[in-house]
Amino acid sequence: MTRRQIGLFFGSFNPVHIGHMILANFMATQTTLDEVWLVVSPQNPFKSSGSLARDHDRLHLVELAIGDTPRLKASRVEFDLPKPSYTIDTLAVLGDKYRDYDFTLIMGSDNLASLHRWKNANIILRDYRIQVYRRPGQEGGELATHPSVTVYDAPLMHLSATYVRACIKGGHSIRYLVPDAVAEELEKSGLYR
Repeated sequence: MTRRQIGLFFGSFNPVHIGHMILANFMATQTTLDEVWLVVSPQNPFKSSGSLARDHDRLHLVELAIGDTPRLKASRVEFDLPKPSYTIDTLAVLGDKYRDYDFTLIMGSDNLASLHRWKNANIILRDYRIQVYRRPGQEGGELATHPSVTVYDAPLMHLSATYVRACIKGGHSIRYLVPDAVAEELEKSGLYR
């Protein structure tokens, strides 16, 4: 039996936008992965949690964004882990729970360049594959040629969750910036206003 290849796309998704969805779909359909799980992170150890919407609100938006898209799934695995969450701990929990799956990390080349600062980065590089999407002006540093790393030229958008939040706060349209179901939920809920 072939082991399922699962890509883990971590993020605060605050909120999820079409740039996230384009990358997730690219990785799920144009690489060796069987599925991509969008892992909603309660708190990134390298970011302030000041502007974060509640965990379950962000997860709900990711679920709405995915809808019935095959090969994409939302994951709340980090909600039950100590905060801030560290990738190595999440990988250990997932490995215990899903013993027939192989997990691959998905990240931008900017994150790859700073991977050496992550908790147990050497174990991550030794035991897991990393699929990297190239960001302009960021080649990923010396790890870009590591045997565990595969770099892709995925379609990228110059779009951030910070920009989406600023649009919402300013009363501007977010149409086409987020999936329609997400836009409807944000309008209804008043989140980020």
